[in-house]
Amino acid sequence: MLGKTLAIKVLNEGLSTGADYSEIYEDHSSSYSISNENGKIEQTISSTRNGVGIRLLKDNRTVYGYTNDLSQKGLMTLVSSLNKSFNGERIKEVNKLDKIKYKNRNEITNSYLDVNKDKIRDLVKIGYDEISKLNNPKIVRTIISFSYQHEDVSVFNSKGKYFNRVQEFGRMGFLVIVADKNGFETGFSGPGCQQDISFFTEEMIRENAKNTALTALKMLGAKECPSGKMPVVIGSGWGGVLFHESCGHPLEASSISRKLSCFNDQEGKYIASPLVNAVDDSTIPHAWGSVDIDDEGNLGTRRQLIKDGILQDYMIDDFNGRRMNREGNGACRRQNYRFVPTSRMSNTYIDNGTSTKEEIIAATKLGLYAVGFNGGSVDPTTGEFNFGCSEAYIIRDGKIAEPVKGATLIGKGNEILKQIDMVGNDLDLGQGMCGASSGSIRTNVGQPTIRVREILVGGRGGKLE
Repeated sequence: MLGKTLAIKVLNEGLSTGADYSEIYEDHSSSYSISNENGKIEQTISSTRNGVGIRLLKDNRTVYGYTNDLSQKGLMTLVSSLNKSFNGERIKEVNKLDKIKYKNRNEITNSYLDVNKDKIRDLVKIGYDEISKLNNPKIVRTIISFSYQHEDVSVFNSKGKYFNRVQEFGRMGFLVIVADKNGFETGFSGPGCQQDISFFTEEMIRENAKNTALTALKMLGAKECPSGKMPVVIGSGWGGVLFHESCGHPLEASSISRKLSCFNDQEGKYIASPLVNAVDDSTIPHAWGSVDIDDEGNLGTRRQLIKDGILQDYMIDDFNGRRMNREGNGACRRQNYRFVPTSRMSNTYIDNGTSTKEEIIAATKLGLYAVGFNGGSVDPTTGEFNFGCSEAYIIRDGKIAEPVKGATLIGKGNEILKQIDMVGNDLDLGQGMCGASSGSIRTNVGQPTIRVREILVGGRGGKLE
C-alpha cells in the first residue's frame, strides 16, 4: 500500500489547480483459472495486476487517468497531467489521512493463494466425470472451469480518508454443448461466492454438472415456442436477470442523474405492483456481489429500491449524486484501476412474497414458464427489453408441460413491473458478471418465482393453444 505521506502529496497536487476532490485508487490483484475441455486440461492462466488510478473532480466535471508506474515520479507525473484540465486556484488541502473503519463480513480464512493447484484440478475433473456418466453421444463438448481472484485495494481521498479492502472470489463454470441432426443447444451454470474453496463441495459440483447437461439435452429435443401475448411465470434465481437489466440499470444514478432513465422523477410513486419489493443489498455475507465498503469509501448498505410497489431509492455514487443533490449510498464500483468508478448494482433482487411456486403454476391455465435466460438487450432510457430464454416450458391447465425453445420475452421494464400479479416465497440468487462503463463487475441477480399477467413472447411455433 502507498505510504500516507506520498498519498497526501499526490492528492494535494491534484487539488492545486482548483479541483474540489482528488482520489487515488491503488489495485494489487492476482488471479488463476483452469479449464477442462472434454476431459483434458486445455488451459491454465495465472496473472497479477498492479496499478493506480487517479480521479479529480470539480463540480460536475471529472478527469481520470491511470498508471502502473507506482513510483513517486510516476504518480506525480500522472496527477500533474490530470490537473491541467482545471485552471483555478487551490480551494482545499489535505493535511492528514484517517483510516475508515468498516465491518468485514467477508473475512478471508483459507486463502485461494494457499490452495494446491492439484486440488483445483480434481474439482474440474469431478464435474467432467459426472457428465461422462451420462454416456450420451449428443453431448459433443464439455468445458468445466474454475477461477479465483484475490483483490487488494486501497483508496485515499481528499476528504482526508483512506481504507484498505481485501477480497477473494471463486467460481466454477459448467458449459455443455449438445447436438443432433436438427441443430445444437448450449447449457451453462456458474456458481460463485466470496468464500473459500470449501464452498465447492463434490455434491454441489456433481449436481450442477449433471443438471446443466440434462437441461441442454431437454432443450435440444424441444419444439419451437409459440408467440403472442400470454401469462409468463419466471423462475426463481437466475430469472432475476430480467429485473436486473430492465429495471436495475435504470435505477442507477449514472442514468437517473442525467435524466436518461424511464424512472426519472418517480421517487415516492407507484412504479410496480403493490406485491413487488425490490432490494440491492451489498451487505450479504460471502455473497458474490457484496462490498463492505465501496470504491469511494462509503459503507456498503441494503438499499430498498421498491417497497410495496413504490419507488424508494436509487443506487448512488458520490459523483452522480452531485447532480441529484444526494450523497452516495455505497453503490460506487469499478472493475479495476483502469476504469472510472460509477454507480453499479451488487446483489439485486425482488424479495419474497407469500405464494408458493406450486400455487403460481397451478393458477396459470395456459402460459409460459421461463427458467433460464441467455442474453438480450435493454434501453435504460425507455425500459424496452428483449430477452432470449435458454430454458422454457408451456404451462397447461396449471401444470408444467412440454419444453420449448426459441422463446423471447419482449416489453418495457416499467410496464412489466405493474403486471406482476403473483410473487413466490422461494427467493434464490444467481451469480453473473455485469458490464457497463466502469467495467465488468460481479453481481448477484435474484427473485422468487413470479408471474407476469401478460408479456409479448416471440417464437416460431405459431399461436399458443
